[in-house]
Parts: sequence; C-alpha cells; structure tokens
Amino acid sequence: MVSAVRIVKRIMDVAGSAIGLGLTLPLYPVIAAAIRLDSPGPIFYRQRRAAGYPDAEGDAARVPVFHMLKFRTMQKDAEKGTGAVLAQAGDPRVTRVGRFLRKTRLDELPQFWNVLRGEMSIVGPRPERPELLVPLSAAVPFFEERMRGVKPGITGLAQINLDYAGRMSQSSPLWQYRDQLINPFQLDGLEDSEADDMRTKMLYDFAYAASLERFWNFLRTDAEVIARTPLVMVFGRGR
Repeated sequence: MVSAVRIVKRIMDVAGSAIGLGLTLPLYPVIAAAIRLDSPGPIFYRQRRAAGYPDAEGDAARVPVFHMLKFRTMQKDAEKGTGAVLAQAGDPRVTRVGRFLRKTRLDELPQFWNVLRGEMSIVGPRPERPELLVPLSAAVPFFEERMRGVKPGITGLAQINLDYAGRMSQSSPLWQYRDQLINPFQLDGLEDSEADDMRTKMLYDFAYAASLERFWNFLRTDAEVIARTPLVMVFGRGR
C-alpha cells in the first residue's frame, strides 16, 4: 500500500467511523431491546479476529489479533460444545433477531468503534477467527495472504458481491468462472463446500488489495463499496 493511500485511508476511516457512530447510535437501544427480548444473554459480543498477516515465520497459527465488536446474533454460549466453527447458511445457532441483523448487516454497526481505534478499516477484507485460519489456509492455498498489509474491514468487495455466507449469485462477475471455483474437481460429497466459499471471498480480497497500489483506483474502489453497502443492508444480500 502506497503512503498516500495509507494516510488518506486513515483520514477516511476516522471521519467515516465518527459519522457512522453519530448516525447509528440512536439504533442501539432498539437493537439492544430486540436482542434482549428474543433470547437471554449479552447485547454485545466480543470475538477474537485475526488482525492481519501471520508473523515473520509465516506461521498461520500465530497471527496478531484484536477483539471485534458485534451485536450478538447467536444463542448464548453457542460454541460451548463445538468450539470455533464457521457460520453457515441457515445456522440453527442464530436467533430470530440475529437472522434479521445478519441479513441487514446491522450486527456489524459496533465495529465503527474498532475502526475509530485503528483496529479495522471501513473497507477491507473481513477478518477470520485465528482458530480457523490454520484449517482455512490448508484448504485454500494462499488464503492467509489476503490480509498482507491490509487492515480488516467492516465492508468490502466480497461483502457487496456475495451473501453473508460467501455464496455468489448469478449477477456476480465471478459467476462465469463458477465451474473453476466451485468444486473444480467435481468430487462427490463436496458440493457447497466452505472452502469454495472462502476461495471466492479470497479472490475479491486480492482484487481489493491490488486496488490499494494506485491512489485513484483506491478512491474509486472504496467509494463504490461504501456507496453500495447501504443497498446490501436494505435488500439483505450482496450482489
């Protein structure tokens, strides 16, 4: 990432998160009341997420982490018996209110605090949980490279083009390459594989990282992502 991009991006993050907090804080009491009435447990959820590329030795098991803030969308202690697992479409652990919050992306609003603190950016790759980074890196080559020198984001190219679980629609620019991306070896029992979804997300993340190498490409890409994100929230899915 060139220095001019880094400076302007941080200015945009500080200004954008301050404005975002000011506009969305009135929604917090309503969302909090809905969560509390729907299921017992805390209103907010703090979750460890990978903050970037693995350490100098390239060990995917050792990555810088931060605590990402979200409105709680799952039942209390949802992973008590399973440990860390990827969220899936139709996940039974998600509450009724949680399904709405995820569909509209309102569960992500508290992350404006993470952006203000410099832990995240408004636009960037979605951070994965460090516990899942090792198996994901093993299943999807170069997966850990997607955040080299790039801060994780609240929204991004993948988020405006894919649904919450990372599935592409027929309107996605990648749809024409679906046969090469989704179960490319046509192995039995691997339909709807999580690795396929992560591979698709990774391609969008690589494309975003490439845009940061040229100032005007960065501005154009970030402006497009920010402009389209409210549409994703209103209509409840990516492209």
